[in-house]
Parts: sequence; C-alpha cells; structure tokens
Amino acid sequence: MDTLAVVLEGPEHLALTRLTLSPAAEADAVVAVAWSGISTGTERLLWSGRMPSFPGMGYPLVPGYESVGVVVEAGPATGLRPGQTVFVPGARCFGPVRGLFGGAASHLVVPAARCVPVDPGLGERAILIALAATAYHALAGITPGERSLIVGHGVLGRLLARLTVLAGGAPTVWETNAVRARGEFGYPVIAPETDERRDYAVIADVSGDAGLLDALIGRLAHSGEIVLAGFYEAPLAFAFPPAFLREARLRVSAEFRPGDLAAVTALIERGALSLDGLITHRRPAAEAESAYRTAFDDPECLKMILDWRAQP
Repeated sequence: MDTLAVVLEGPEHLALTRLTLSPAAEADAVVAVAWSGISTGTERLLWSGRMPSFPGMGYPLVPGYESVGVVVEAGPATGLRPGQTVFVPGARCFGPVRGLFGGAASHLVVPAARCVPVDPGLGERAILIALAATAYHALAGITPGERSLIVGHGVLGRLLARLTVLAGGAPTVWETNAVRARGEFGYPVIAPETDERRDYAVIADVSGDAGLLDALIGRLAHSGEIVLAGFYEAPLAFAFPPAFLREARLRVSAEFRPGDLAAVTALIERGALSLDGLITHRRPAAEAESAYRTAFDDPECLKMILDWRAQP
C-alpha cells in the first residue's frame, strides 16, 4: 500500500511524494486522513532548517502531528473498527523516509494504541486536539483565582487561556501582533509595555522567544513559576540575581501524554472546551507548498489545515 505525503526534502524544499507504507501489523490501524494541521512552532523550524538537534531529525522527512481521519483497516485486537473517526498524533510508517512527526499524508499505518477516537461531528476541528493536549500538559499547577500570564496569542496561547479560565484561573495574555489581539475573548489581550503587573504567580511562555526570560522573571511574584511551553531554537539564559530574589521556578513543559489527550477529549466532548475560531485557513493537500508558506508568513493565519479528502 502506498500514500501521498508531504515530504520536506531539505530546508524550504517541500514536495508531495508517493511513498510505500510499512505493512500493518496486528496491533496497527490503517487510517485514511481527512485533514492535517500545520504547526507554526516545530514545523516552522523544520521548514526553515533551524530545528535544533532532535531525535529523528534529518531530511527527507514527513512532518505533521495533527491528523484526523477514518479507520479503513483494523484487526479485532485493536479495539477500533472500520469507519471510526480518529485523531492521530503522527506516524512512522514511511520506510527510509523519516516520520517527524509523520502525520501529513493521505494514509497512515499507525499503532492502534496511538489513535484517539473522536466525535465525527468535530470535523476539521479535531486536528486541534494535539495543541489542546499540549496546553493541558503545560497548565499543571494553575490554582483557582490565581493571576497568570500567557505570552503569545496564537492557537496554543488561546487554548491555554481557555483551559486556564476553565480551571478557575484569571489569565492575562501578552501579544505584540495587533491582528492577533483584536476581538473579545473573555480575558484581556494586551501589549507587554502596557502591563504594569509584577505579581504573576505563573507565567506560561508559548512564544518560543529565547530572549524573554529576564523580562518574564521581572514580572513574577515571589516563588512564582515560569512555564516554558514553546519550542526554542536558541539557548536560554537569564540573570541570576532577580531570579534569586524572587525564588523563581522554571518548568519545561514537554510533549503531551496519553492522559492529557484523554482529558482534553473529554472536555471537548462535553462542550466545556471550545475549539471554535482557531482554524482560519484551509487548502487542498495538492497545494501543500503554498499552504506552508502562508502558515508561516501570514500573521492572520492562526491555523492552516490541509484537506486530503480528494487524494487517492
């Protein structure tokens, strides 16, 4: 069996290529992908060639970890059935072509244990489950009523803010892009220079800007915590005395875990966490190259998705 896949052959060199899929084992499912998302964090670094050394890194590779599709084959031991809609956080099924993260393809062979059944009514919005789980993982430690700061108002920042509100927190969001600050969100979105607070208990940085640590430490309350929830291409450093005076804590939030996926899926299914208003751009998979450029260069593009439904 083969698949049509987005292949990054080198920095800023992308092609749609037909690849042979690894044979499905007893514990695997074959998924026909309907939609996949483009990450403006990790995938931007892969696209530009600036991704730090990372397990599995190298070209050629199939990117993507935000895929939703329909099971077309699954053995009885998998717990899945043909026709079931599932979220897939990437796959490694492309032989010698690396899968980092391997979700941007028309068909995938993936361990069934990695598939998350989702409500078909979510449609394309189900691709956001990965970012919702990432935000949920970063959220740990928010106390109801606590003042928190979120740096960055892209999709991850918005999901983190929505989850913070659900947890009983009171977030403020910093955003320097006027386009992304427009609107009513149920929490303030402001430019950093207009913020006079110096007593945030938790600051979650999703900007990926390695040069912000000193500024963020200066905004912490005593014993406050900075959560590094972005992906950073440059080394991070900070001046020690201000951090010492505040007894500051730093936490690196890694990738989501199965429990995070289960938790956000439950929140979405019961209507507590909305995924509305986050997907702004859509392109057929055949237009993948222009879609990637728009996703990374257009400030009005919060989330770009590729539609694979017309691809054999």
